[in-house]
Amino acid sequence: MKKILGAGSASAIAAVLLLGVSSSGQALAQQVNNLPVVQAVVQTAAAVAGPDAAGPVVAFGSDAAVAREANVLQKAGWPLYALVDRFATGAPLTDEANCVAVAVYHEARGESLEGQMAVAKVIMNRAASGVYPASWCGVVKQPAQFSFVRRGRFPSVDRTSDAWRKALGVTRLAVANAVQSVPTDCLWYHATYVAPRWRNHLTRVNKIGAHIFYRA
Repeated sequence: MKKILGAGSASAIAAVLLLGVSSSGQALAQQVNNLPVVQAVVQTAAAVAGPDAAGPVVAFGSDAAVAREANVLQKAGWPLYALVDRFATGAPLTDEANCVAVAVYHEARGESLEGQMAVAKVIMNRAASGVYPASWCGVVKQPAQFSFVRRGRFPSVDRTSDAWRKALGVTRLAVANAVQSVPTDCLWYHATYVAPRWRNHLTRVNKIGAHIFYRA
């Protein structure tokens, strides 16, 4: 993707985004959810970029729109927690994306947002690998892979909880490939308190919180 923001334009957009933000984070959370401001910023970025740099206008809430908006916000200095909060609400998830969100919720809700993002990406990486089931739901429901799944069924989710909101935000960003995480060939992870033998044949990628991630 071509660079769409000059230094002056990025600074101006950052000023619009972060106006009135306090160190407590409450003002930032309010700003994150101020949809008209966000849309205005994205439109401003597109105008600065010109018609050839940013590509066609896409419907708000689509994966492409999430990716574009997240890109603009990251250039303006938004941290991951603010991005997750911003995309905790949005277009309803597809059934496939919902499987990812449920897995993030049950597998990693006690982890950092970086750790939750990594779990989401492992699921997506497996589906694209040709080695595991080709759908995200198929990956999550594959027997003996995710301990929270019982006979192909998911336990309940508290959809009013902050953990579920975070899982939704993480999933929307992951599905849109809007935030860098583990590499595409990272297909495995395990908790730090276990030592499965299969790890001996893999290359360690990273330790994020209570999970260690691997590639072949």
